[in-house]
Amino acid sequence: MSYEISATEPDWSRERIRGFWNRGRRLTACMRGWQAARRRGGPIGWISGKFWGMQYRLWSVLTQSEIAPRTQVAGGFFLPHPTGIVIHPDSRIGPNCTIFQQVTLGTSKMDGGAPVLEGDVMIGAGARILGGVTIGAHARIGANAVVLKDVPAGASAVGIPARIIEKAPTGDPA
Repeated sequence: MSYEISATEPDWSRERIRGFWNRGRRLTACMRGWQAARRRGGPIGWISGKFWGMQYRLWSVLTQSEIAPRTQVAGGFFLPHPTGIVIHPDSRIGPNCTIFQQVTLGTSKMDGGAPVLEGDVMIGAGARILGGVTIGAHARIGANAVVLKDVPAGASAVGIPARIIEKAPTGDPA
């Protein structure tokens, strides 16, 4: 199978800021700046961390999103419509993932773990991914789906609760 977007190599151009009012990319840039300041340490790192922290709070309010800046997010992260997104701080997001508006990645009462997204995962608007589930590379989560179990690589999950739809092999008319 061939995919247009890599599940292993980040495409940093997806995070490039294009214009002032690019809220998703601004939020991501502030998160990356805060993380870099924390790694640097010392007085310059502390001052830089304060600057990026204030910027991050501003863009969090403007996007109405709650994504902890310490969340592990690989490169190529893309938020086309970053309104109302909530991501648990312990979630891990692989390279080149796309998350649409009103998505929640969180824990559930049954399983205290946080979701893990592998590379090139696309999550549709309003989807909820709850618990210590793993979403495989190149998987797609449909709009408003509630995912409570693992989704294999290349598959799609739709519905409430989500059911897995295997991807049709290349060349099939399905």
